Amino acid sequence: MTTAASRARARLRAWAFVAPALLWTLAFFAVPFAVMAVASLWKRVGTDIVRDWSLDNYAAFLAKPHFVEALANSLEVTVLVTVISVVLAYPLAFIIAEKVPRRWQRLALLLAILPFWTSYVVRSYSWLLVLSKNGVVNQTLMGLGLIAEPLEISATRTATVIGFVHFFVMLLTLTIYANLVQLSPNYRRAAADLGANAVQTFVHVVLPLTLPGIMVGAFLTFVLAIGDYVTPQILGGNNELLLPQVIMLQIGRSADFPTAAALSMILMAVVTLVYVACARFLKLERA
Repeated sequence: MTTAASRARARLRAWAFVAPALLWTLAFFAVPFAVMAVASLWKRVGTDIVRDWSLDNYAAFLAKPHFVEALANSLEVTVLVTVISVVLAYPLAFIIAEKVPRRWQRLALLLAILPFWTSYVVRSYSWLLVLSKNGVVNQTLMGLGLIAEPLEISATRTATVIGFVHFFVMLLTLTIYANLVQLSPNYRRAAADLGANAVQTFVHVVLPLTLPGIMVGAFLTFVLAIGDYVTPQILGGNNELLLPQVIMLQIGRSADFPTAAALSMILMAVVTLVYVACARFLKLERA
């Protein structure tokens, strides 16, 4: 009886620790997600929302080219941002982890994450000022005589990508750095004993072992970028709409909540597919 009672108390303690996180997840993710999924099956007729379940909103997504184009734009921008961020973040993380003395690494990381201390909206508007016709970039290029007229950078996809990359390079740097510092130096010693030079060691030992950090950072970048509304709205303008902007238009202009819910579910499905692909890739890497 004592053993059974102690096990019961242990289970109660375990549930007590898990309950807050479980309730938080249910209240702020599971329940809203279920409501959104149900609402995506409704229809807006005139000014009324008809609560008859159907797949008309999903069929409308395929039937309206601008919806499909918005999703394609979101995927193109997100993939481009993710690739560029990985390419820039890996050397930075490698330099901090391998070249910067241990006692200065915390300061280097602190400097790397400084953009996180600035408001996301303020940071986007700052880039808008930098990239505008009279901004720092155009004024510098014109002052150097490299261009005769200001370049159209703001309110373009280029501006959106620059704003995203500025933020996500820092996020990827942290995830890759965390992976690099955990590598045992014995791996490099073993590779050197087998006759591998520095480049071969990096390509065949260091890079494969840090792929989990790259994949985790890349997935976080993908999720945050594809669902972001602020940066494309401020820096990209309305010249090329991404799916989050289209969703907000359905809510703000048309009050078409069922269509907005359906588009959000499609965006969630894309993120889920990417997650499954990343998880499968990491599983195969461990095998």
